[in-house]
Parts: sequence; C-alpha cells; structure tokens
Amino acid sequence: MQNERENSELAEAAGEAMPAAEPSRFNGAGFFLLCVILVFSVVAYGAVDTWAFGFISILTGLMVLCRLAESWIAGRLEVGTSPLLLPLGGLILIGLVQLLPLRSANLEDGLLSIPAVASLSINPYATRLMVAQLILYTIFFGASFVYLNRPKRLRKIVALVVIFGAVMAFFGILQRIANPEGIYGLRPTPQSIPFGSFVNQHHFAAFMEMTAALTLALLVGQATAKDKRLLLIIALVLMTLAILLTGSRGGLLSLFGVVAFVFLANFLRRERSGEDVAKSEKHARFRRNLAILGGGLAIVLLLVSAVVMLGGDASLMRGVGLANQADISSGRTHFWAVAWQIFKDYPILGAGLDAFGTAFPRYDTWNGTLRVEQAHNDYLQTLADAGILGLITVGSFIFLLFRQGLRRIGGEHSHFGQSAAIGGLAGCFGILIHSFFDFPLRTSSNGFYFLLFAVLATAPVVFPHHHHRKK
Repeated sequence: MQNERENSELAEAAGEAMPAAEPSRFNGAGFFLLCVILVFSVVAYGAVDTWAFGFISILTGLMVLCRLAESWIAGRLEVGTSPLLLPLGGLILIGLVQLLPLRSANLEDGLLSIPAVASLSINPYATRLMVAQLILYTIFFGASFVYLNRPKRLRKIVALVVIFGAVMAFFGILQRIANPEGIYGLRPTPQSIPFGSFVNQHHFAAFMEMTAALTLALLVGQATAKDKRLLLIIALVLMTLAILLTGSRGGLLSLFGVVAFVFLANFLRRERSGEDVAKSEKHARFRRNLAILGGGLAIVLLLVSAVVMLGGDASLMRGVGLANQADISSGRTHFWAVAWQIFKDYPILGAGLDAFGTAFPRYDTWNGTLRVEQAHNDYLQTLADAGILGLITVGSFIFLLFRQGLRRIGGEHSHFGQSAAIGGLAGCFGILIHSFFDFPLRTSSNGFYFLLFAVLATAPVVFPHHHHRKK
C-alpha cells in the first residue's frame, strides 16, 4: 500500500493521472497505429508525397476514433496535457490567421486579369497544407503522451526505434553500394541525391542522428544488460556508418553534438546522484569509461576505413568540408540572406507558413534558373514564414522541451527511464543543431520522430517501486 501511495504521489506531481493497470483493446489498437505511423512514414520516402500524407491522415483519424471509443467505454476522456502542446497550437493559430482575407487585393496598375491573393499568406494553398500537417503532428504528439505513459509501452517503442533504425541504416548502406536507378529500384530522383528510403540524403542523416542518440544512451547508461550491449554496438555502428556515407556536414556535426550530450548528461547525472560509491567501484567505472572511449575511437577509425573501402571517400571528404561541391547547398548564405529580406518585409506574421518558395523569386539576385523551396535553415525560414511571432513560438517549444527534459532526467529513478529520457533529449538536440544548416524537420517522418523523442524526454512514466535503481 505504501508503494502504491508513493507511485500515486509521483504521478500527481508530474501532472498526470495514474495509468490503468491493463490497457483496453482500443488503447492497444491506438498504440499499434502510432507505431505504424512511425514505420510507414520512413518507408514511404519520408512521407513527403501527397499520397503518403493522405494515408497517414487516415491512420491518425483511426487513432482518434480509438481514443474516443476508449473514452466512451471508460466514461472519461484522457488526453495529453503537456505544455509542449501549446506552442504547436500557437503555430496552427498563426497559420489560420495568415489564411484570413485581410490583404488588399486591388492593384492600381491593372496588370492582372484575375484577383490577387487577398490572404495574409502569399501562398494560401501551401499554408493550408502546412496547417493540416501541424494538426496531424499535434494529434500524434498528444496521443504519444497518452500511449507511452506505461513502462512496457516505453520499452516497446524504444526497442522499435532502435531495431527499425538499424534495419534502415543497413538498407541505406546496401543501397548506396548497389547504386540502383532509384529508391527501392522504383522511384528515380534526378534532382536530388537519395539515401535509404529518403529522397534527400541529408534528411536521412537527420533520422539516423535521432536513432543513434537513443541507441548510444542505452549503451552508455546502466539499464541495458551486458548480453544486449553487443547488439546495441552493432546498431550504433550501422547508424554511424550510414551518416558518414550520406556526406552530410550538418549530420556529422549533429552527431558530434549528440555524442557530447549523451556523455555529459550521464556524467552529470552520476555526479548529482549523491551515491556513496566505494573506491573499487569508482575504479571500475573509470576503467569502463576509459574502455568506452578507447572503443569509440577504434570504432571511428574502423568506420572511416569502411567508408573508404565502400567507395564513400567522396562523401566522407564532403562531410568534413574538404570537398568543393558545386551543389545547390553551397548557396546557403544566399538563401539565408533572402530569408532575412523576406522577414524584414513581413516581420510580424511572416509571408505565410511554407510560403518561402513563393516569395523567393522576388528577392533572388541570381539568374533565376534555380527554384528554391526552402531556406536551408529552419530558424531563418520560420522568421520568413511566420515572423517574429512564429520564432517566439518555436523558441518557447525548445525552452519547454529542455526544461522538462532536464527535470525528468534529474528526477527519474529508473535507469531505463533515465536512459530513454537522455536519448530522447539528445536526439532532439541533434536535429535542432542540424536545423541550422538544413531543413530536416520539413520531412514529415523526421517531424514525427522529433515529436516522439520529445515525448521520450519529457513524458512522466511511473515505474513500479522494484524498478527503481535496478533497471
């Protein structure tokens, strides 16, 4: 009875109700649909196509129906109540305001025979699609808080991410070696360089950053049994090798950030735990950390050698910035300057969510032969698309994410819960670094995984008392 009372107090302090002892069939179906969305979004070319977006919309609708059916049977509606949902709602509100017909559509020179756009967004069609996508994200995010508040569910989703990430990394490596005509040998990508199932190799690297962060956190933490560590090492090697083969400079830099975050978080967690550790145990930990460091350096050398042997030396040189590539990404500074000019003309609400590609030609000082849809910097594009209000909203999400994530890491008593939280926050940290140099979160699958990792980092999970400091 005392243990149950302690668990109840922990749940109340986290602002969540105690989860039911056994989830219903509708609850299990909803969790299954959430997993299907995660897998399908990656397999379906990163869910960048309209047909994939439509299918995910159907899956999300079914997940909502499962929640409603479960609530009707239970007689109460359980929804996610995390403060992180508020910034997403704020972005949706900004998009809806941008769709209002508040702009003057009269042109004195009469150059157009049809009415000009009257909405605040200069591309209302793109803004409507982005609002719809944000609504799907919000539903998925809220459902994740509900479905992942149990230890068994947390372990299942972590296992799914690690295993699926390793499988996709292995597939991407094989595809790069085979060099087929298109993704799965079916879809050619003449205007981009694919990797794995992704149309954009840099966005595949971003996906690998997140899965590698969770894998590394489990490996470094104290929650994984020794007989399973070899499997984690193999998965981590595959993910790192895939990142190196993509040649993504942002991906490589983000991977360094992920590694530093995981090791620093584990070091600070042990320092603040206040445990009385014997000298022999301290020496054992030091030898273990030294072995991890030495093993890590050996793995890096092995991976670099493997990349060169697999013919990926050009990708490796590009990744470390030693190759002079004449691709479109070399014009990032120009795109950033254009984004800044758009922001100065639309400082409060921006030109419209996802309207950067429409506004770009007006500010482009090049010859106009290239059609640029993204600013290759998600923060600058947020300024251009949603103005200062949009950047404040995004900044609020990041602030709340790290505040709640660090609190969870410091207050979690389960080793597995701590490792999952560290891996989740490290994955978010990595993709936020990558967003300074690219637009990885504009790929729908990466958006879903980013929100999932935010849940892993912040969602309160009440472990049974016997799990504390043991697993």
